[in-house]
Amino acid sequence: MGYSHTNSKGVKYYLNSKNVVLRGGKEQTIYYFSKDERKDTATDLPSGMSVNENPRNGFLTVKRG
Repeated sequence: MGYSHTNSKGVKYYLNSKNVVLRGGKEQTIYYFSKDERKDTATDLPSGMSVNENPRNGFLTVKRG
């Protein structure tokens, strides 16, 4: 089970990650939230990262710092 976060509107989200290849050929890990718990992509919050919430709509993002 990975990291979960409940936003200010009371909706619980689960953190997922996926490795993608950018146009230049560089591989990068992206992090995204989903309302359902996904066993294959669930991940913990990496060290040095924090969760940021948009105050208007409660949308969650992961950012450095």
